[in-house]
Amino acid sequence: MSKILTGTVKRLSLIYRVLALLVTAALIVAIFPHRQHGAHFDYKVGAVWRGSDLVAPYDFAVLKTADEMRGEEEAERQRAILYYRVDSTARRTTLERIASATGLTAHERTVLRRRVDSIYRIGYMALPSDVGDPASRTIVVLEGNVGSMHQMGDYITSADLDAGLLRDSVLVPNLVPDEARTALELDSRLSQIGYNSRMVMEGEHIVSRGEEVSEETAQVLRSLEAESDRRFSDRYNVWGEMCGQFLLAVIALLALYIFLKNTRHAILDDDRRVTMVLSTILLMSAIVALVVRVNSDWVLLVPLCIVPILMRVFFDMRVALYVHLATVIVLSSLVPNSYEFIFYQVVTGMLSIVAVRGLERRSGFFLLSLIIFASYSSIYTAGVLSQDTNLLSINPERYLIFFLNALLTLLAYPLIYLFERIFGMTTSLTLLELSSTNRPALRELSNRAPGTFQHSMQVANIAEDVVSEIGGDALLARVGALYHDIGKMSNPLYFTENQVSGFNPHGELEYAESAEIITSHVTEGLKLARKYHLPAEVQDFIRTHHGTTYTGYFYAKELELKGEGNFDASLFRYPGPRPYSRETAIVMIVDSVEAACRSLKQHTKEALDKMIDSLIDGKIKAGQLDNCDLTYGDVSQIRKMLKERMISIYHVRVEYPTTKPGSTPAQASPAQGSSSGQGSRNQ
Repeated sequence: MSKILTGTVKRLSLIYRVLALLVTAALIVAIFPHRQHGAHFDYKVGAVWRGSDLVAPYDFAVLKTADEMRGEEEAERQRAILYYRVDSTARRTTLERIASATGLTAHERTVLRRRVDSIYRIGYMALPSDVGDPASRTIVVLEGNVGSMHQMGDYITSADLDAGLLRDSVLVPNLVPDEARTALELDSRLSQIGYNSRMVMEGEHIVSRGEEVSEETAQVLRSLEAESDRRFSDRYNVWGEMCGQFLLAVIALLALYIFLKNTRHAILDDDRRVTMVLSTILLMSAIVALVVRVNSDWVLLVPLCIVPILMRVFFDMRVALYVHLATVIVLSSLVPNSYEFIFYQVVTGMLSIVAVRGLERRSGFFLLSLIIFASYSSIYTAGVLSQDTNLLSINPERYLIFFLNALLTLLAYPLIYLFERIFGMTTSLTLLELSSTNRPALRELSNRAPGTFQHSMQVANIAEDVVSEIGGDALLARVGALYHDIGKMSNPLYFTENQVSGFNPHGELEYAESAEIITSHVTEGLKLARKYHLPAEVQDFIRTHHGTTYTGYFYAKELELKGEGNFDASLFRYPGPRPYSRETAIVMIVDSVEAACRSLKQHTKEALDKMIDSLIDGKIKAGQLDNCDLTYGDVSQIRKMLKERMISIYHVRVEYPTTKPGSTPAQASPAQGSSSGQGSRNQ
């Protein structure tokens, strides 16, 4: 039945992981804007073409540049025919002005009338401001519905008159612009301007690798992009695009899954960790998508290095690198300038992973931000130099974007705390906080059970050294050892390390009652762990530090009193489970060794070696180490280190020969004198 249940749970977990991967890929594709253009190229005028040799994939027209279009439009405006109409009221209005003018004699009025008549016989016209050279402009003069074509130079304009009363205030043009007809004429001419300068035939060479991109070549590339967009829009299918992007995202996430399956299966075995990894990828993808929708030029503003930072804090460098690579690969197919995006993010992410080692201190986050800013800035500066061969094209705004990116990376600190609470995981930052002896749980343990506190400190120091030597999370082992016996606070006097008066309360209890009190410190410890909100990883040390062993002394006494099979042996057994990590297994071994060696009456090297060998062999024989990943080589190394440590703790010294009678003090070796003094102090 248990096998069926275990198999069902595993299948459900596998289904969840597969669905989570597919849903993550689908959501990433859905939140990004969908491109509706064809192939675009990464180039810059004056820079070197870094792609392969490019030839025209099909026939296309080279578009005229904006300057060319403006030049042709201006030329057509200068060639356009201007339409004028005859104003028959102009002469009468002018004569009325002459008649009403003051300060003129009758003779002067007569002269002005004659001159006006001569001007109007030729024609007086209003001159447009943008006419250019009037002598070369053709006009059509309309009288009613009849028009005649003339040259503008055939008529009189204000430029032909001397300054004076006639030009400045009296003479009214009898030829006035017909703006409506002129506009129609101009529109007709402008509409006939072509947008293409020439045709590029299929297979025609466009640009070679290493060739400098000229303005002419750039215009050809822009024309090819425009033609590609037109062809793409004709056959564009949004569902086809989304399907392709979804498959690309699935492939990238599947590669990450295969990596975890083969090297870090413990992550895949924990649905919380799988959810956390995918949630991190999805969160950063959503932020990138939002920025792309606002302004794709700001995509490097997104602090994508938060992904490897979080993964490195919760897992290890290799997992952080693979998760970061998977994220970058997924996003690269959805953001513009994918090559630039990949280069920036991969290099900076790799440096971030290495720099995360210093995050045990708050200043480490600021150093990390500085490294990120320096990385982005260096890559950008080097890129500009390689493309333009000088730094004149540097855009200072890019450095501002890099600075804001580095500043936003500081959000990793609160995100670490948030992820710890949401997914129930523990980081080195939390472990460092818990390792302080000023934490409430350890302060209370020190006050209520000082002997246990000292024992826990000793176990923590030894376990940390052992784990550091054979490999593992030394900080986790230290913190777990500090808290593994906090359950003894409930009945401190029932444990020998806290009995200072010589009174032993077990003398008044049955062996089974004593065993129940002793074994209950595990369950009491778990209650206190929940009270003090200790992480699950630390609670594991409380559960497993005795495994499923027996309370040796009381079990042996009950066995001696009643005989085997005549009592309930489970009353003398710890609830377990057995250790299932090297850290918890090492704390179990060190805990037993430290307590047992302290109880020895004589701390000789032979006695310590014998005790340590007996304890470790007993754990192996009882199967207490079967569920952890300690090898025989690891156990051998642990055995050796514990012997050396116990000898050092109990100051075991070799015996030196005594000095012969009559010898002078100077003949005694310094080592002998030191040993004697040490021995007297130990006594």
